[in-house]
Amino acid sequence: MAVKKYKPVTHSRRGMTGYTFEEITKTTPERSLLVIKRRSGGRNAHGRVTVRHRGGGHRRYIRLVDFKREKHDIPAKVAAIEYDPNRTARLALLFYADGEKRYIIAPVDLKVGDTVLSGPNAEIRPGNCLPIANIPVGTTIHNIEVSEGKGAQLVRSAGGAAQLLAKEGDFAQIRMPSGEVRLIRQTCYVTIGQVGNLDHSNIKLGKAGRKRHLGIRPAVRGSAMSPRDHPHGGGEGRQPIGLAGPKSPWGKPTLGYKTRRNKQTDKYIVRRRNKTSR
Repeated sequence: MAVKKYKPVTHSRRGMTGYTFEEITKTTPERSLLVIKRRSGGRNAHGRVTVRHRGGGHRRYIRLVDFKREKHDIPAKVAAIEYDPNRTARLALLFYADGEKRYIIAPVDLKVGDTVLSGPNAEIRPGNCLPIANIPVGTTIHNIEVSEGKGAQLVRSAGGAAQLLAKEGDFAQIRMPSGEVRLIRQTCYVTIGQVGNLDHSNIKLGKAGRKRHLGIRPAVRGSAMSPRDHPHGGGEGRQPIGLAGPKSPWGKPTLGYKTRRNKQTDKYIVRRRNKTSR
């Protein structure tokens, strides 16, 4: 996939880039795999805003993606590569030999007409899904299960790839895209290859309107607010925030503040992620 540049006929066009969509082979989604997406605007069941700067955006439908891949030993043919507005990766539409249709995350080098398979006896090829115990050490993988049978939860975004480093006992060591080395049970299923749409990180929106189309509303700087609205607010003209470190509107530290609270899974982390990644 390549990145498209625009002719700078307006100020917003200068520096703006977009997708060429040359890998997309089908523009209308499969109706049987669509669900209406209800928009929350960042509000919870009580109507209170729990996630700020959400709302609006283009209307979307949810594509039902198969993250479990439990149809073992049934070959499926790739019928199309499609766009999904709800994720950064592309989707591959599979036609199974028994007539069923399903979506999966499209890895790199998976093309229309290819055949994919899921199960312990599948080959080591992009798009095939196998248990970790049947995969050679050093293989690039994605769509990683954390709990057996629950479905893939890790490494699902565009360009994502993990590597199988070692296998010992019931667990395998996998290096995540963040650099973290984690223990995953060898009975968990993963997909071979790297997630497609590698150029997603090179896309520049270029203007505020494209951000609104994504359903992201404007964010106001805390230093532009009053003291009663934000800890950074107040002062005549532009002033330093007057704090040792930046804070959220509710007084919580925002940089260097550890938010991980799940101590139950600490025993599965062999090496922490790289300090440069967040």
